[in-house]
Amino acid sequence: MSLVHARALCLRYGPKIILDDASFALDHHDRVGLIGPNGSGKSTLMKIVAGKIEPDSGSVQLVRRARAAYLPQELSELPPGSLIDGVLASVPGRTWLESRLASVDAALAQASSEEEQIELGGELAELHEELAHHEELYGRHRAEEILGGLGFSPSALTRPAAELSGGWKMRAALAALLLQDPELLLLDEPTNHLDVPTLEWFDAFLRRSRKALLLVSHDREFLDRQIDRVLSFEVEGLRTYAGNYEKYLELRAAEEENLQALAEKQQRRRAQMQAFIERFRAKATKARQVQSRIKLLEKEEVVQVREERATVRFRFPEAPRSGREVGRLEGISKSYGDKTVYRGLSAQILRGDRIAVIGLNGAGKTTLLKLLAQEIEPDEGRVTLGHNVVVGYFAQHHTERLNPGRTILQEVHSLVPTEPQSWVRGVLGSFLFSGDEVDKRIGVLSGGERARVALARLLVVPSNFLLMDEPTNHLDLDSSEALIDALTRYQGTLLFVSHNRSFVNGLATQVWEVKDGTIDAQPGDLDDWSARHATDVLPVAGSRKPVAGSQGVVARRERALEREQREKVLGPTRRAIADLEQRIAELEKTKKDAEMQLAEAALFADPARSTPIVRTYQEAGKKLDELYARWEHKQEELAALEQNLG
Repeated sequence: MSLVHARALCLRYGPKIILDDASFALDHHDRVGLIGPNGSGKSTLMKIVAGKIEPDSGSVQLVRRARAAYLPQELSELPPGSLIDGVLASVPGRTWLESRLASVDAALAQASSEEEQIELGGELAELHEELAHHEELYGRHRAEEILGGLGFSPSALTRPAAELSGGWKMRAALAALLLQDPELLLLDEPTNHLDVPTLEWFDAFLRRSRKALLLVSHDREFLDRQIDRVLSFEVEGLRTYAGNYEKYLELRAAEEENLQALAEKQQRRRAQMQAFIERFRAKATKARQVQSRIKLLEKEEVVQVREERATVRFRFPEAPRSGREVGRLEGISKSYGDKTVYRGLSAQILRGDRIAVIGLNGAGKTTLLKLLAQEIEPDEGRVTLGHNVVVGYFAQHHTERLNPGRTILQEVHSLVPTEPQSWVRGVLGSFLFSGDEVDKRIGVLSGGERARVALARLLVVPSNFLLMDEPTNHLDLDSSEALIDALTRYQGTLLFVSHNRSFVNGLATQVWEVKDGTIDAQPGDLDDWSARHATDVLPVAGSRKPVAGSQGVVARRERALEREQREKVLGPTRRAIADLEQRIAELEKTKKDAEMQLAEAALFADPARSTPIVRTYQEAGKKLDELYARWEHKQEELAALEQNLG
């Protein structure tokens, strides 16, 4: 029996259709990734399943006595009181048990008859047994274990939850959900506020769970490890696919190839039938065959090739080459009040380095980027940028600095006032801001739209040293992948903070772990760092040996190379077919125009006018027969080439 049944869900906001008769089911152990571009409706569907909003029509039914727990992207408030008390109180039934225990205990103290005392004593014993069982599953020890795994120190557990910052509040809410151990976990970008060490704990915790999961995440590797099924917002509606995200890409590509092949096959057959109709329409001996083909064409449902979904496109502009040393930190100390972030820190960044900065929240990752961007000054020491270094800096707080009164076009164009607006519009178009959308005010944009504007600002000004702080937090999966591909081609130096494992593994050649006011620099990507971390093997000090890219990068490069090889083999034939199709279309129009003129009976009264039109009609028909034959030959040639390539 299924855990969740969603039936015929429909929802629209104004003219935008989010769900159109969407149905799906989740079983008790299903691990489902919910994917789709930003704004497609992922969070909305999560809220419908969680019972937070109602669809226009349709229903969601959770099996009797099953519990669902939902973690949204943004959290408003936590329960009052201390952190540990709030997390413990989140488990259904605890408050009732404690209240009932107190009530029965008080009644027992006042009981006058032996019979009443025995009855209340028995109930009290049962309640204590039930509370002990509850404590074993959802008690303080378990809560402390989960909170510790999510990065809370023992001293933080008794602090008021209201004092927590936004990111720590989200962790507390996540801890409460994990402690509840519901039958269905609904997690909307749960890793956004987790640092890398905490993410590793959370990843392992989720993989040990056998409960159902519906997950939204822009981290491809995290998603692939957690799910065995995909629920996807596609242009044709909500679709489901077996397997993880990697398998979904394969199945979707195969679907589209099959659909394209069917459409092309149908198009060839319809073109041949249309040619037969045009050629023999006027012949009485062929009238029956002509009418038969006309009826077939009218009745046949045309195979529609899927629209290609718009995705963000990144292209970093060429920048002047920097000197060999891009940046140097010498004897850096930095404190915020009583909290010391760095003491005596020294480090060097060389041209071409791709450095991932990781560490616990609050360790000083963002401070390091601000120092290098010279947004803040060190208390002691010196930050030096190398010869001809041009810095580009993307940070989450930059989205808050955008001018809310400006339009998107004004905000980006202000950085490059000498460039024509048409050029800036082109850049914004690659970030999915097209037409009138560029005139939207910054103040009305969503978090994801603001992040895209901040990235667009970064791309219009050439730089050879990029500093990026959590650049994928508000991007969907496709956009994250596009950014990785663009940064792979980027010729400059890159230093970035990210908890997104696929992003780090796709780009890093070094990992800088910030801890205890210093930097532990290690060669490799996050997988290499995790392997060393797990076995406590320390790297050789000062080693800067480059390493091979991660499996993700290798896979992407292999796919790109495969596409390039296929295009090299198939491209000439495809172009020849396209050229033939264009010439056929032109000749069919010429023939049709001549045919319309020849339909005028009065035309033949003037041979000087009718003769060249008749000749044009006959020559077009003859040439069309020749082009159709060549087109069929090229199609057979293409099919043979595709079969050889597999």
